[in-house]
Amino acid sequence: MSVRVRPAGPADHAAVARLTVAAYEADGQLKGENGYATVLADVATRAEHGEVLVAVDEATDAVLGSVTFVLPGTRYAELSAPGEAEFRMLAVDPAAQGRGVGAILVEACVARATALGCSAVVICVRDGFAASAQRLYERRGFVRSPEKDWSPLAGVRLLGLRLDLAA
Repeated sequence: MSVRVRPAGPADHAAVARLTVAAYEADGQLKGENGYATVLADVATRAEHGEVLVAVDEATDAVLGSVTFVLPGTRYAELSAPGEAEFRMLAVDPAAQGRGVGAILVEACVARATALGCSAVVICVRDGFAASAQRLYERRGFVRSPEKDWSPLAGVRLLGLRLDLAA
């Protein structure tokens, strides 16, 4: 399977919403959530305030995964400081997981941040969830940045990770 990354267009929004919610549900991250599935599914708003990228199967153009790339001070930025880029809501369709789609999306975000002259890429992961994603980020060189840890809701702890691009 050959995969390419491109900006999501309005025609992709329904597929991105479906696969993002499905991926978060499959990982158990939406149990007892307070409206986060609605935020994940609102791809149009994400696209207004950041760059929604999709990984597609080159043969079929089927959307396999997506990610939202943002800069500090924008609506969806949670951790990024000046000079840093951030990505959020990385999701791979459960049917396409294990094929490297997540790694391809991470590389697209790193390349975008590098092209923009950013010094680092920061992300957060939910403590106790997304073990495969955390391994992917660790293999790519992201390191724990405890000063960026935070909690949006009681019982939800997000761990900060950072990839220095200056090296």
